[in-house]
Amino acid sequence: MFEIYISDRAQKQLNELPKTIQNRIGYVIERLKIRPYDIVEKIIGSPFYRVKAGSYRIILDIKNDKMIIIVIEVGHRKKIYKKF
Repeated sequence: MFEIYISDRAQKQLNELPKTIQNRIGYVIERLKIRPYDIVEKIIGSPFYRVKAGSYRIILDIKNDKMIIIVIEVGHRKKIYKKF
């Protein structure tokens, strides 16, 4: 089972969202603990992965050797990819 770490930036972005969206994203993050590769997709041209949560995306890094998932950013799909 993977451990989840949420970056300070991602936590701040998550806290700014409405509670219903926070709950949806929280559920998706919890699902990542068991088998993350079932629901993530590699971002083309980047070492990171993404996972969908409705209209929002969660950008993450997976460290297989340590069984760790680091949530890097959370945001709306229209704005999140401009950074990567």
